[in-house]
Amino acid sequence: MTELLTAAQMQAIEQAAIASGEVTGLELMERAGQGVVEAIFEEWPEYITAPQSVAVLCGPGNNGGDGFVVARLLAGKGWTVKVFLYGDPEKLPPDARTSYEIWVADNQVEELTERAFRTEPYRLYVDALFGAGLSRPLTGEAFDVISHMSGRNGDDFSDCIVAIDAPSALCLNSGTVLECEPIDLGHPVFGQQGQKPRGPKPLQYRFAALTVTFDSPKFGHFINEGPSVCGRVAVKDIGLEKWRALKAAKPGTPPKSLRLPCSVLLANHSLVEDGRKQWISRFDSARCEKGNIRGHKYTYGHALLLSGGHGKTGAARLAARGALRIGAGLVTVGSPRSAMMENACQLTAIMLQQIDGPNELDQLLEDRRINAVCLGPGLGLGAETQMLVMSVLKQERGTVLDADALTQFEQNPGVLFEALHGNCVITPHGGEFARLFPDLDEKLNAPATTGPAYSKVDATREAAKRAGCVVLFKGPDTVIAAPNGCCSVNSAHYQRSAPWLATAGSGDVLAGFITGLMARGLSPMQAAETAAYLHVECALNFGPGLIAEDLPEQIPAVLRRLDIP
Repeated sequence: MTELLTAAQMQAIEQAAIASGEVTGLELMERAGQGVVEAIFEEWPEYITAPQSVAVLCGPGNNGGDGFVVARLLAGKGWTVKVFLYGDPEKLPPDARTSYEIWVADNQVEELTERAFRTEPYRLYVDALFGAGLSRPLTGEAFDVISHMSGRNGDDFSDCIVAIDAPSALCLNSGTVLECEPIDLGHPVFGQQGQKPRGPKPLQYRFAALTVTFDSPKFGHFINEGPSVCGRVAVKDIGLEKWRALKAAKPGTPPKSLRLPCSVLLANHSLVEDGRKQWISRFDSARCEKGNIRGHKYTYGHALLLSGGHGKTGAARLAARGALRIGAGLVTVGSPRSAMMENACQLTAIMLQQIDGPNELDQLLEDRRINAVCLGPGLGLGAETQMLVMSVLKQERGTVLDADALTQFEQNPGVLFEALHGNCVITPHGGEFARLFPDLDEKLNAPATTGPAYSKVDATREAAKRAGCVVLFKGPDTVIAAPNGCCSVNSAHYQRSAPWLATAGSGDVLAGFITGLMARGLSPMQAAETAAYLHVECALNFGPGLIAEDLPEQIPAVLRRLDIP
């Protein structure tokens, strides 16, 4: 696991370090610059013995100061370095001003304009214009240069750009590229069906080959547009762990003052060294182990998944197969009479029980060994769906609501929120999220013209607090949040990119994974995190050509690869 930070949290850590007197801002700037150079040589090792040409674009803040350090260090290794400055050097912050003065003592700086920038080509380009603290969209020459580098004029720089902290214009809290105010064309025909007009963005799709950030990755590197413009993300240590987390007073015990992170990136390894890892790791392989030699099938829970009627049974069977493969001891599909034959023809290890209406469901749930229930996949829309959901929720057992079980409450989501409890997980995709939380969806999709912009993390946290349960907001940047604000990001980007998950039924399997893990006794947050992580791992294990039926069948191989017995 790796903690994800906001820009404000990163700034607070840096300020705490400087205030301690143990390190200066200038020393941190030097370490950052050294980290960028190290990352460049790690990305392009052939350049270690073959100096290249580089253009370093320095901005008006401390990100620009990092750029001056990079320029000096590369020049010291024999590189041909051209430095451009955007802004007035007299207005640079103190540490950046010092780095600037060290550079100009022996070298030149040119004012950044698109014309000057395009005078000659370079092998690498270092974007040190704006970093984590960006609060407004790019304008003027900064916009022109960055949009040119992003392909506005047909040139492709994406294999030779190194961004410091983030590509300029990217909000690191939200992963949103800040856009300029829209041009007022003065005619209502240009309003698009009542939607607010959008302003231009300087970044398009790919931008950097490498983004170097410091201490900890930020949300924006893994959500929304961030992964598409950052390239590979390298995290460099600049000596701030002491202020990120206090050391334990006794080996193996967390100190009372230990600051546990509220947000983590789900992964099977940490991107940074972190002394808190033993206390913060949320993906614990032990969750998936069947290590009880005295255990029997009921030791690992009994999951119930409700099927739709005739012709709408496949989604429930996909979810049921996922629950069984993830390790639930028993799995039952509850089917209406009209679909019993259809389900019976395709189920073997999964049991089948006829359920017609909420009364029969209540009777079945008198068996307290059924400890996790999934409703929604293929269930259909109508009054009976709502009654089934309410009937299950009043039992206060582990409950997963997906698909139709969410859409059914579109007209009055408050009814659902009042019935939900802490032992629930809801798993909306973007459309379902908009139906349940239209105000949050509107904020999330509004034009982002200032930073920090409203993010998917913000929206999911608010949704979890409102619903009173864990919310898993699906997507390639899946965000999982609990009502207390704890949050995880399961990013299917970079080395974990799994575009094959964009196939019908994959979300049903995910719902089944969560249900199976809750049946096994995992908390809602643990079950959602573990299921989301394994869901991507299953897709990666299969690769191209994946269909939803393939996902549960990858579980054995994935568990073996993760060394989970």
